[in-house]
Amino acid sequence: MTTDVGALDPGAFHEIVSNLEYPMFVVAAAADGDADACLVGFTSQCSIDPSRFAVFLSKENHTYDVALRAEVLVVHRLRADQHQLAEHFGGKSAYDDPKKLRECEWTAGPGGSPVIEGCDWFAGRVLQHVDTGDHVLFHLEPIGGQVQETDQLGSQEAFDIEAGRPAS
Repeated sequence: MTTDVGALDPGAFHEIVSNLEYPMFVVAAAADGDADACLVGFTSQCSIDPSRFAVFLSKENHTYDVALRAEVLVVHRLRADQHQLAEHFGGKSAYDDPKKLRECEWTAGPGGSPVIEGCDWFAGRVLQHVDTGDHVLFHLEPIGGQVQETDQLGSQEAFDIEAGRPAS
């Protein structure tokens, strides 16, 4: 069966996704004595039973290089009042500013991955990586975390942050 959908707009996809409201996260990783964290807007719960979560990291990001070697990632959900933290981790790259992680308070969490002070978070065991283009999907099995607040910082509130390392 063929359906006539009329003229196709090649820009429709970009127009639709540019207005979506994604929750903002800071994802942290540690491996081989190296640690880093970055702002991430591409994430999703991808299974209920068993619980699974997908995080997409840019190949241009130092956190991606660390995460490839990590067994556990820590996913921090940013609250509405944490725009400055989003800007810190989204507007700087450890390639350009190696002190980025040292400029905030954190402790080593599961797998040694940084747990950033004052954030809601969960740790996820890395099950697999899938190359999706300029980002790589990290498929996670949640293993625990901590939550104190319920409001979140959304992508539209973080739209003004200029990326430290734009995706190619």
